[in-house]
Amino acid sequence: MATVEKDRQRTKSAAKYELPKLPYDYGDLEPAYSRELLELHHDKHHAAYVKGVNEALAGLAHAREKGDWATLNQLQKNLAFHLSGHVLHSLFWRNMTPRSAALEDGDLLENIERDFGTLDAMRNQMNEAAIAVQGSGWAALSWEPLGRRLVVEQIYDHQGNTGNGTVPLLVLDMWEHAYYLQYRNDKKKWVAAFWDIVNWPDVAQRHLKVSTLDLSL
Repeated sequence: MATVEKDRQRTKSAAKYELPKLPYDYGDLEPAYSRELLELHHDKHHAAYVKGVNEALAGLAHAREKGDWATLNQLQKNLAFHLSGHVLHSLFWRNMTPRSAALEDGDLLENIERDFGTLDAMRNQMNEAAIAVQGSGWAALSWEPLGRRLVVEQIYDHQGNTGNGTVPLLVLDMWEHAYYLQYRNDKKKWVAAFWDIVNWPDVAQRHLKVSTLDLSL
């Protein structure tokens, strides 16, 4: 019972997940990303993932308190789905900027050229990965810490088809809610527009932080 009580107190004191503020105004990404689409995507869809992860955590806390694990599998799935959605969207907003510029020389560009040949080759692969996502998902440029290399991944829904331990640096949302209001079913047009608003300094800074991870056995 002491363990349950401590667990309950930790849950009460733990901060809930919150919807992050955008680092720019709703209209700042136009014409690549419309004001209406950004407001709907952030304020409604992302907010739903924040609400979902907090509800999943509350459900798990209640299950621990009651010792009732009948709904554990669904609660764990809800936690994974909504938390991943929250993390990916939080990254997505930071990955975009109204002041996009070319990727400068540095470790990120060097590693892209090492692992893909050229920046264009990486971008082309990520484009194709994004367009080829079946159903809902994302494309991502990620860091793989065991091989210490960059990889392009497809993320199905918010979780599947990614390597264990990889850390996303640059993500492209290919759920219909991310582009359909503006681009309808023209995925290629949305993917092309995305590169006009990529925040390369943000991606480079993330790469700098995660490249120190070492999972060698």
